[in-house]
Amino acid sequence: MATPICDFMKILIIRFSSMGDVILTSPVIRCLKLQLPDAEVHYLTKSANYELLRANPYIHKIHLLDVEADKVIAQLKKERFDYVIDLHHNLRSWKFKRALSGKKYSFNKLNWAKWLRVQLKIDVLPRVHIVERYLDAVKALGVKNDGQGLDYFIPEDSQLAAPNFSPLLAQAYVAFSIGGQHQTKKLPQDKIAAICRQIPHPILLMGGKEDAKVAEAVVASCPGQAMVSSCGAVNINQSASLLQQAAVVISHDTALMHMAAAFGKKTIAVWGNTIPELGMYPYLPQHPEHAASFEVKGLSCRPCSKIGFSSCPKGHFNCMQQQNFEAIAQQAGKWVK
Repeated sequence: MATPICDFMKILIIRFSSMGDVILTSPVIRCLKLQLPDAEVHYLTKSANYELLRANPYIHKIHLLDVEADKVIAQLKKERFDYVIDLHHNLRSWKFKRALSGKKYSFNKLNWAKWLRVQLKIDVLPRVHIVERYLDAVKALGVKNDGQGLDYFIPEDSQLAAPNFSPLLAQAYVAFSIGGQHQTKKLPQDKIAAICRQIPHPILLMGGKEDAKVAEAVVASCPGQAMVSSCGAVNINQSASLLQQAAVVISHDTALMHMAAAFGKKTIAVWGNTIPELGMYPYLPQHPEHAASFEVKGLSCRPCSKIGFSSCPKGHFNCMQQQNFEAIAQQAGKWVK
């Protein structure tokens, strides 16, 4: 067992993207700072993720990859880091590690095991969440998992009372995250509507501006349903505020699913081409019973990717078309009660 390090030090965490992955690194940030209180924890990421981190009290300084890499490296060298924790672990992050001083640690991406699972359908994946693998990267510093789950800190200027956004949200509501980076991770529009029609509670459709048209169509196809959309109407931290106030969250395998877990919400995860065994399911170590996964098991083509595609490679999209929509709605209704 490594001996905890107590002297002042500077630590750089590297995670460029994506939003969900940045949220999943939050236990590493917290555990480093609370267990090594004299340490300065710095974070290097893309500019698009700044809002996710700017209110985090455990981060001393955020460095943004908003200019050429060589210029950012020159700025980072001036910090004279003692440790560099690479939680991205690709060629780009390797370039930064090579250029910086200090000891370097990386997490195990399990690329070979993932390739076997996706390409050959051979399952040798360890049943371990990616958060645990992130935390393994800092074990040498004497840091342990504190079991407190994920963090997400909403800036004061982004707090948004749900009833102020819509009077429909003055009572217990279901937040339905309809977006996703890849189409094969998302339910089709008609299936989202089919679930919504069976939920006897107010529904908030959530997503980015790119999801606004789908949300508008879903609302139009559910006459009489207490439903409102925030897609494209609020920023990411205001979305977080609305999500925090929901009674239940339904989400695809996307960033808002991890945000919901950070708030300890009862979370229904709907899986398409990806699978929970890849280690990215809702991380709720204190209340694992607050997570429910819905997936179509037994499909020989699934998982077809560890990330996703713009359309189903087989053309049938059975991993979403054959979901048990009634069961999803029933689970949401049960948890609201």
